[in-house]
Amino acid sequence: MDVTTLYSIGELSRRTGLSVRTIRFYSDSGVVAPTTRSPAGYRLYDLDALLRLELVRTLRELGIDLPMIRRVLDRELSVAEVAAAHADAMDAQIRMLQLRRSVLRVVAGRGSSPEETKLMHRLTRLSGDERRRLIDEFMDGTFGTADADAPAVAMVRAATPDLPDDPTGEQVAAWVELAELVRDEDFRARMRRTAVRQAAGRPLDIERDAGEELMEFARQKVAEARESGIDPLSGRAAPVIDELVHRFAEALSRTPDVEFRHWMARQFEEAHDPVVDRYWRLVWIVNGWQVVPNLIPVYPWLTQALRSDLAA
Repeated sequence: MDVTTLYSIGELSRRTGLSVRTIRFYSDSGVVAPTTRSPAGYRLYDLDALLRLELVRTLRELGIDLPMIRRVLDRELSVAEVAAAHADAMDAQIRMLQLRRSVLRVVAGRGSSPEETKLMHRLTRLSGDERRRLIDEFMDGTFGTADADAPAVAMVRAATPDLPDDPTGEQVAAWVELAELVRDEDFRARMRRTAVRQAAGRPLDIERDAGEELMEFARQKVAEARESGIDPLSGRAAPVIDELVHRFAEALSRTPDVEFRHWMARQFEEAHDPVVDRYWRLVWIVNGWQVVPNLIPVYPWLTQALRSDLAA
């Protein structure tokens, strides 16, 4: 093909695979201007125009818009720079599509109501920066005072929830619940109290007085009951509670009566706030962390079983 050869729009269409209408549009918009015109006024294009059209077609097939393509053709940007920017934009689109797919799976699996579906969609549409700001606002609202306990703040910040780009349905559901929870003022107050005690590592009075051996025995018994699927509110929990109450009463030189059971329940309630425990469980799920069995709190089960036994 000679560099002096000139081509009509029809010939360019056959060589590039672009329609005549598309080539005419590119000409009118200045993306690929005609080299000259024939005596009859028809547009003619040279080899450079042909190569520019082939590049335009390739970039358009990759989804790059015309203003960006024009900057490439005018040498303002390199193809590599445009490709990198476009790849980044596509990555963001892919992440959003993956998140929407996960939301749809949760909706389909749970049979969510229209209101719940709207809530999930609204909360999961937040960008990564917006989700981090939501948690930062929770942190500032919970521990943002001058007398905030530094170890407690560090402990909570070390486990900041971060929804992955392609979350599972369980992670989406956990994130939605977590996002609502951190906005609740009552929860913030409960988190503040519990986090300070946990960060300080202070043992409960009952833990200190009963001794590590008995506490380990209690944890083991409750863990076994949980693994066996024993509901703390069911009658199957009664033998477990009876044995523990008598062992603690003996160790503390107390009478295993109703009053002592009330005292035990109050003691163990100080260790774990169930709502705060729920927060930590949601954080584990959102972050995709493996739930370590021996870190699952046994005191909520024990407290529930004691209260149920007292109500019976």
